[in-house]
Amino acid sequence: MDINMVGPVIALALSAIGSAIGCYIAGAASHAVMSRVEEGHGKYIGMSAAPASQSIYGFILMLLMSKAIVAGTLSPVSGIAMGIFSGTAIMMSAIFQGRVCATGIQASAKQPAIFGKCFASVGIIESFALFTFVFSILLM
Repeated sequence: MDINMVGPVIALALSAIGSAIGCYIAGAASHAVMSRVEEGHGKYIGMSAAPASQSIYGFILMLLMSKAIVAGTLSPVSGIAMGIFSGTAIMMSAIFQGRVCATGIQASAKQPAIFGKCFASVGIIESFALFTFVFSILLM
């Protein structure tokens, strides 16, 4: 069995799983709020899509890891470890970002003026996924 691409696939899979869960959490809150308010639905949909960006980090990480393994600058075993730990960090960031998006959606339904301010915490959580992504690239 060839294990060369297991690590890159793990990084992608965990990131995508986290994005799906995060978008589900925020999307469910978005649907609940849209059923109660008459306008501004687009901004709730937009906020509920924020956790999807972590799957992009996982995808790019997968591509870079696979190229590094083929080039011989990253061992397959190191790739598996990097895939598990980086993928898990990115996954958790997406899940918790979805939870923060859900509370931001609910809060801004009650007080529309705070919608933009809710993106501060969304961005802070996004930065953890971005740090993981960048630091993983630096290790390759």
